[in-house]
Amino acid sequence: MHLVTPAAAAAEPTGGIAGWAADLVDTLGGPGAGLAIALENLFPPLPSEVILPLTGFAAGQGAISLASALFWTTLGSVVGAAVLYWIGRVVGRDRMYALWGRLPLVKTSDLERTEAWFQRHGTKAVLFGRMVPVFRSLISIPAGVERMPLPRFLALTAIGSLIWNSVLVLAGYWLGDQWDLVEQYVGVLSKVVLGAAVIAVAGWVVVRLRGRERSRHRVEQDR
Repeated sequence: MHLVTPAAAAAEPTGGIAGWAADLVDTLGGPGAGLAIALENLFPPLPSEVILPLTGFAAGQGAISLASALFWTTLGSVVGAAVLYWIGRVVGRDRMYALWGRLPLVKTSDLERTEAWFQRHGTKAVLFGRMVPVFRSLISIPAGVERMPLPRFLALTAIGSLIWNSVLVLAGYWLGDQWDLVEQYVGVLSKVVLGAAVIAVAGWVVVRLRGRERSRHRVEQDR
């Protein structure tokens, strides 16, 4: 199986992540695309905004069917998420609390609040989190730690992943040899999300350090 027709050969990626994904689809067809997405879930630096439009491009060239592209990429998302879910489940609540207690700048109450938030909003977090870069991988771990019922987790993951995958696969399918435009626009979104997360974490650390400094100052004054 060859990924593209001769007329579109110039658009075929030959190196990097795109070239690796193209080789998987060339060699394995739909299951290759599913494997690439499963690995993307386990290793978030692998960008779905490259793999999914490229799979859509392959479908547009007749290398695989569009239905196969959507089925296998969604199955790959569910398999990758299930692995992370079981990692969270094996770690468990007690171990998570033990590990959390060893980290600097954190309190048990922070984890308790996070746990309470997930208990209230876990269903929405798993469903809509599948459409947020990076977060779509990480959300599987707390779902496992909190022992969300596996059938519910798998169903929510499948629905959310199908929506996200369909958008990017269809974009690659319709754009044809300009499939890489999807990466450019979604890549900007990914960078914005990551930047916001870094700023939020940095702000949280600053607030926590200042809180500790004020507490230390009050203790010294009491002496």
